[in-house]
Amino acid sequence: MPKTVPVTPSAPGAMGPYSVVTEANGFVFVSGQVAVDPITKERSPDDVEQQTSKVMTNITAILGDLGLGISDIVKTTIFLADINDFPKVNEVYAGFLDPEPPARSTVQAGALPGGFLVEIEVVAAR
Repeated sequence: MPKTVPVTPSAPGAMGPYSVVTEANGFVFVSGQVAVDPITKERSPDDVEQQTSKVMTNITAILGDLGLGISDIVKTTIFLADINDFPKVNEVYAGFLDPEPPARSTVQAGALPGGFLVEIEVVAAR
């Protein structure tokens, strides 16, 4: 199956030369999402819990555009501006997941685009 770039009206949109979502061979790759409102394009406050909630809400909506849900996520990568925020992010993130969560990596990034505190990318399977 060749790569496709699905339309995702619920996505905030790309902030550079990349696709928000690509799909190939039954896998859906959602690029790293930051806490931007898809309608107003405004960022969430500089509070890591609120940003994490907004990111996960956006990811849920993006997957929904494609007929998928949180339970279809097989892998996430979380990028943090400060690894000390891990417990706060983990608590909010866990609230969005099913009892059988996906595989995950979490790393501290040197800096995130736009000064955001958290960025999350996901891979889902059809």
